[in-house]
This record gives sequence, structure tokens and C-alpha cells, in this order.
Amino acid sequence: MKKTIDDLKLKGKKVLVRVDFNVPIKDGVITSTKRITAALPTIKKIVNDGGKAILLSHLGKVKEEADLAKRNLEPVANELAKQLGQAVTFVNATRGAELEQAINNMKNGEVLLMQNTRYEDLNGKAESKNSPELGKYWASLGDVFVNDAFGTAHRAHASNVGISSNIAENALGYLMEKEVSALSKAIENPEHPYVAIIGGAKVSDKIQVLENLVKIADKMIIGGGMAYTFLKAQGHTIGTSLVEDDRLELAKEFLDKYASKVVLPVDHLVATEFKDVPGIVSDIDIKDGYMGLDLGPKSKELFAKELIGAKTVVWNGPMGVTEFDNFKEGTLEVCRAISKLENCYSVVGGGDSVAAVQKLGMEDKFSHVSTGGGASLELLQGVKLPGFEAIQDK
Repeated sequence: MKKTIDDLKLKGKKVLVRVDFNVPIKDGVITSTKRITAALPTIKKIVNDGGKAILLSHLGKVKEEADLAKRNLEPVANELAKQLGQAVTFVNATRGAELEQAINNMKNGEVLLMQNTRYEDLNGKAESKNSPELGKYWASLGDVFVNDAFGTAHRAHASNVGISSNIAENALGYLMEKEVSALSKAIENPEHPYVAIIGGAKVSDKIQVLENLVKIADKMIIGGGMAYTFLKAQGHTIGTSLVEDDRLELAKEFLDKYASKVVLPVDHLVATEFKDVPGIVSDIDIKDGYMGLDLGPKSKELFAKELIGAKTVVWNGPMGVTEFDNFKEGTLEVCRAISKLENCYSVVGGGDSVAAVQKLGMEDKFSHVSTGGGASLELLQGVKLPGFEAIQDK
């Protein structure tokens, strides 16, 4: 068992917290504040216990000087202050006298957010490459460290692994603890029948998830762009649909090995080009000049039927091109089908699947809606997460 924030004495302590404030910002306005809200329980715990909360987060990628202005965390500090109902000191620096002074001036129960950790990437990728000097420096600014950034737990960066390795005491924040235990529950000793639903564009992105979950699941539903590679491997015609020809052999082997478990689409919504136009229903074999962009009516029915009676469901990835209104219905239908299951432990992860759940306002119908894209994917692959592993055991 890893240490959690509840195991720490926080009063009067300088508490470094790695949060995930990597929020979408358009023209200086935050378009989704969910990640900020998700970090509140951990921050409030520190404030209420009389600790000093020193927050670190990245925001997007910083590759050149031109990225600095649009990757500035200041709007996030303002939004956080609003949600917390108290002042948040924003320091436009990731190191140096101004930052150190601001931290030294903090009183118990105060909150400070420093500038985007990836500003340090202009300094020889110091953050992303986990520079020992940077991890040591950041660790020196606090007494204890709390990692609450599940979204970057699959990365070994200076702001998570670097600080963890250089500080006397560290622990998991509430969000990180919740994410890891919710996803682990879906992999370790889950209840059966167990259905995994995997979608998305590419087999290559998801093959490790497929390989890991197919061993646990009773049924594996495969949809989205990656389904066409599997259908072609079965000898079906797929028109101009997305396909990874260099993965056909892999898909064929997978199907041969797990034929009794795999469920693929039996019809499609197709169009002649990759555009948001009304789709045409095609049977399993797609004609030349047409591409599959979503599930057809029979597939939606089949997938919903396969889910009936499931006690554990893990869903990652869309069933069609969800950014087009004409081709998002398959994904929404899967979402509705899962939401109707009774006494079922259901977990959803991955940007597009989570967006579908949110669009339908069905978050409360799922046991767990994951905030971490890549991190939840790696956990479902059975991979250990460096950001999690670097935390001390109880």
C-alpha cells in the first residue's frame, strides 16, 4: 500500500503538490475546468490542515519561446481561486529568488501556483527528461510532496518522479489514489461476466490493452477505426476505410487465438469522404470508394446485447468519428447501453469516450470516469506507472 495524504502531518509544512492542470485554453479562456475541480479535495485538505500548498503543473507542450505566452498557467490560478473561494498566489517563475521569496512568505492555509513546469523544457528538456538537478531543486522548496497528477503518472518527469526521489516524505493525493484503485479494481480479481470495449483509430495504439484485457475479459468488443484492420484480416472488404496493413498479421493472430471472445461490427455507417455528411448504411463488406465512419444499426444492437448481464465493463475509445455529428451515434449508443446495466462495475477512460459520457450527462451512471488518458491506458495494459511507483509505501 502506498502512503496517502491522510498519512501525512501537514500543519505548518510546505507541501509541494503535483496537480494536473493541463486544461484546454482557447483565447485565454479555459474551456473545461474539470481537471481543476478534480484537484480540489487534495488542495482543500492541505488548506484545512494548516499546510502551505505549493502547486506544480504542466500545461501543454513547450518547445520554443513562442509557446510560452499560450502555455501560461495564470488563467488557471484565477479559476482555482474562484473554485477554492480564497486567494491563490501566482508566481510567474519555475525557479529563482522570486519563487523562493514567495514560498517563504506563505502563511499556513495559503495556496501558491508556480508557472508551467514545462517552461523548464526550454532548458534542455529539464522537466520532461527528469533532470536530476531540477528534481532536487524543486524538492528543496518543500517539506513533503504529494502527487495528485494521475494524468502524468505514466511519465517520469522532474515534477513527479524527480521530486519524489529527493524529498524525505511523499504520498498520493486523493485523485491519484482514487484513479489507481478504481482502474486496478477492473483488472485485479474483477467480477464476471466481464466485457471490454475497445475503440479508437489504430490497432498499434491499443494492441497492448487488447492483449492484456482479453486474458481477463469474457468478451471483447472492438469498434472504431481499428475494427477495419481486424475485418480486413478476416477477409472482408473495407473500401477506403482506415487500415493498418502492417498490423494485419498481428490482427489475424489475435483473432485466431481469441475467436470465441472477440466481437466485431457486422455493419457500418459509411460515406465517400472523411466529412460530416449523412452516413449510408453498409453491410459488413464495404464497397469500393466508401469508408466506414461509425457502427451500423445491427452492430449497435449486437454490442448492446453483448453487454447484457455484464458485472464488469471497461470501455476505452470511441466507436466512430465522434467529432462529426453524423458519426457519433455508435459511441453514444454504447454509452447508453453501459449506463443501463445494473449491479455492474463500469469504468470509462480515454478522451473521446469520456467526452461522450459527459455529453449525455451520464457521469453518475458509471462507477468511475477516468481523468487520465495515457495513464489509464497504460494501467489497463498492465504497465507500472513511474509517478505512482515513486511514492513511498506505508
